[in-house]
Amino acid sequence: MDEQVEKILEGYEGNTVELIPILQQVQNELGYLPEQSMRQVARFLALPDSKVYAVATFYEQFRFTPMGKNKVTVCRGTACHVRGAEMILEEIEGKLDIKEGETTEDLDYTLETAACIGCCALAPCVMVNDDVKAKLTTKTVDTLFEKEK
Repeated sequence: MDEQVEKILEGYEGNTVELIPILQQVQNELGYLPEQSMRQVARFLALPDSKVYAVATFYEQFRFTPMGKNKVTVCRGTACHVRGAEMILEEIEGKLDIKEGETTEDLDYTLETAACIGCCALAPCVMVNDDVKAKLTTKTVDTLFEKEK
């Protein structure tokens, strides 16, 4: 991991204005921002570790745990909410044995929610990776995980 980050840092001059692009590239490369990598970036930019951590935690785009191979996103938009998205989320949490924002131990699935995925007419919806699953019920949740592995 240190070598990957070092290779990324070679493309930068060490200016503090490069912090966000560096963090974005590290996350793109590693899939998340490990503590060790953030400390490495802090040293490179001559910033306190706390400054790098503060910036990284401010932005929603940065992750601090590895992502699963499959990203499951439950829509919480109004149409989905009215049609049972909360029950769908609870069913998925039970099925995967994780809560929203977590990743399964085997790194197969990461569970997230979104304010709206833009498929209101098909509510309630869940995205598995880039595939929208429409008009779900608690009984059809099992079908989300049959072909994704």
